[in-house]
Amino acid sequence: MAVKIMETALRDSHQSLVATRMTTEEMLPILDSLDDIGYYAMEVWGGATFDACLRFLNEDPWKRLRTIRSHIKNSKLQMLFRGQNILGYRHYADDVVEYFVQKSIANGIDIIRIFDALNDARNLKTAINATKKEGGHVQAAFSYTTGPSYTTEYYVKYAKQLEEMGADSICIKDMAGLLKPYDSYELVKALKENVKIPLQLHTHYTAGLASMTILKAVEAGVDIIDTAISPLAMGTSQPPTEPIVATLAGTQYDTGLDLAKLDKASKQFDALREKYLANGLLDPKVLKVDVNALLYQVPGGMLSNLVSQLKNAGKSDKLLEVLEEVPRVRADVGYPPLVTPSSQIVGTQAVMNVISGERYKMVTKEFKGLVRGEYGKTPMPINEEVKKKVIGDEKPITCRPADNIKPELDKLRSECAQYITQDEDVLSYALFDQVAVKFFENRKLTDNGLDANTDTENKVTTV
Repeated sequence: MAVKIMETALRDSHQSLVATRMTTEEMLPILDSLDDIGYYAMEVWGGATFDACLRFLNEDPWKRLRTIRSHIKNSKLQMLFRGQNILGYRHYADDVVEYFVQKSIANGIDIIRIFDALNDARNLKTAINATKKEGGHVQAAFSYTTGPSYTTEYYVKYAKQLEEMGADSICIKDMAGLLKPYDSYELVKALKENVKIPLQLHTHYTAGLASMTILKAVEAGVDIIDTAISPLAMGTSQPPTEPIVATLAGTQYDTGLDLAKLDKASKQFDALREKYLANGLLDPKVLKVDVNALLYQVPGGMLSNLVSQLKNAGKSDKLLEVLEEVPRVRADVGYPPLVTPSSQIVGTQAVMNVISGERYKMVTKEFKGLVRGEYGKTPMPINEEVKKKVIGDEKPITCRPADNIKPELDKLRSECAQYITQDEDVLSYALFDQVAVKFFENRKLTDNGLDANTDTENKVTTV
């Protein structure tokens, strides 16, 4: 069975290594070479790209998607979508989720990988139904992690539930690189025996396991694998595309991809890698294998941002303490998988606990929301003492959180009416209000021939 490859270079690999700072201008010269390779799909949008475009690159993310689509004709385009969170950091009303899905597909997306940070299937319902309605491919993902309750049976049961909800394929989303090779074989084997739709594996090289993990998954029957072209691979990114293509060549799993075509694109990405190393965007720390990831369970994007944030704050010496605090905070709030937004919520709280010297002396609004149930049901019960300290006697939310959110699209549209030049602008505003407004104002200045004077150098966001 030939294995298909989904290339991550234009989304997750640069999100993991350089805090999502690759610009559309940097992508443009390489798009035709990438299109010529013949990947099954390319992940090009979603995740943190939307936020970074608006906040730091002074780019319209919708224009980026349309530009990529105009160049990529031979591969499907895929995006990462956080269920009811869309690409933001709170739950949105169903009408916003539905409209975002509609516009994503209308602007060029073929496959939407939909996941929930807590593996709460209720938070995927609206996005799955909307994608089906628009004729898109629903790839429902589960966030892979380890800890109490996370057994093969747990994942098989969840995957079957996602299949019943209408998924066209299932993705094992191993965002922290925790899936070990033989565990990968066992998990893929079990999923293939119980689920009829195609299975895809997404993992990270953080702990140094990823290429071996992918090989064992291939042997167990996985249909599609996520890789990154070598200049933007390894470290906190994905395993490198070319060695895996070479490994599978001539076997029953042969990907059919041409190493010469991959080499052409790789050479173009080499120049970008050197540029990122020279300007400091690519920190050598995120390129090293970190077996401690198996202890801390910190995903690539979260680690690169933690490193950058602490460096900017002059607190780089606190990184180890923060990494050791992360699993303690995670246990206190019911062992959520560490993926956006739960990774940022848990990570920020770990930073506050370390810096303040007293655990939960200060808590963020988002951490309170997690404890309150605003993001859904955590896999395990939340520590009662922590719950008491954070929300007191307040009654937690037990229903699907979005059931408490009234339709908000019309209200949002009226709030930003003066800035709208395309239908999609209301969605940019919905997700990142003031950041979007600043972008809209800069766009207006640029359109009028004035200099927006936006400083985008080496700023880092928790995305």
